[in-house]
Amino acid sequence: MQNIKAYGAINKDADLKEMTITRRDLNDNDVKIDILYCGVCHSDIHAKNNDWGNAKYPIVPGHEIIGKVLEVGGKVSNYKEGDLVGVGCMVDSCQTCSACQDDLEQFCENGMTGTYNGKDRIGGSGSDHTFGGYSTSITVREDFVLTIPENLDAKAAAPLLCAGITTFSPLNHWKIKKGDKVGVVGLGGLGHMGIKFAAAMGAETIMITTSPSKAEDAKRLGANGVLISKNAEEMKEHQGSFDFILNTVPVKHDINPYLSLLKRDSTMCMVGAIEPLEPMHGGSLILGRKRVAGSLIGGIKETQEMLDFCGENNIVCDVEMINIDEINKAYKKVQDNDVKYRFVIDMKSLKD
Repeated sequence: MQNIKAYGAINKDADLKEMTITRRDLNDNDVKIDILYCGVCHSDIHAKNNDWGNAKYPIVPGHEIIGKVLEVGGKVSNYKEGDLVGVGCMVDSCQTCSACQDDLEQFCENGMTGTYNGKDRIGGSGSDHTFGGYSTSITVREDFVLTIPENLDAKAAAPLLCAGITTFSPLNHWKIKKGDKVGVVGLGGLGHMGIKFAAAMGAETIMITTSPSKAEDAKRLGANGVLISKNAEEMKEHQGSFDFILNTVPVKHDINPYLSLLKRDSTMCMVGAIEPLEPMHGGSLILGRKRVAGSLIGGIKETQEMLDFCGENNIVCDVEMINIDEINKAYKKVQDNDVKYRFVIDMKSLKD
């Protein structure tokens, strides 16, 4: 075992601060990674604050990890020292259930192991739960390590490992293509990536927002147009015209107005609100055979496909860099929607 520096919290009310954690010794199929950058996800805040009721303390968040390979186990064949790699939201799964066999480890029927706050299947770290990327290094099974295209800005690639795959996966699953009309609801950490991906796939991409002030930035990101959802005339003009809507709003809201925008046999996919929604009118679905669906990140295979797509199309996240000692202030800014569009920690600041 090796003791390393990390940043974490000892309970839901405590600020994050420097602490020491232990990483396991290298197994034959492990990759040891020197962490260069780690993105700050809203999920990190929910987890630290125990908003979902399953936090394990001490908690070390971080599941948008970019780093360089330090060392590999004897049976590792795909990575070598010095490779630029990433680790996303998962570090293990059962590998035997139907979901895992279908490369959908995020839906593992025996529970995937989260990069932090997950039940440690392997052991050897002195803790029964996993510690994330707000740390100087991490040791991960080869099967859950991802290759980062060398042409991408590494620090801006970090949030691709959560925000990126969260928005790419539904667009990929519903086979968005050139000529489709796609709406993206909400312009934040998820929404700005939804716009970039839908535009790169060739879709007519419309930002759907309550805030006219976001129109200029949406177009800069690749949107062909902006629909102000509070404007009844604009909503009527777009009624029944969308092939797909990606809804990234992270809180309880009324989805009925958006269902009226869908064409017959079309889908709105929810990726943000992990909580109850306002009541939905069944007629909005029945009268048009429309669907409301959900999507959770993506499997390892699809996440690598997303990263390769980003490399081919030079897609990264819009980020603001911070040092690790600014993390508590950054959490407050995320909660106040005061970031464009993701914070990324320069982990050099923890090593100095």
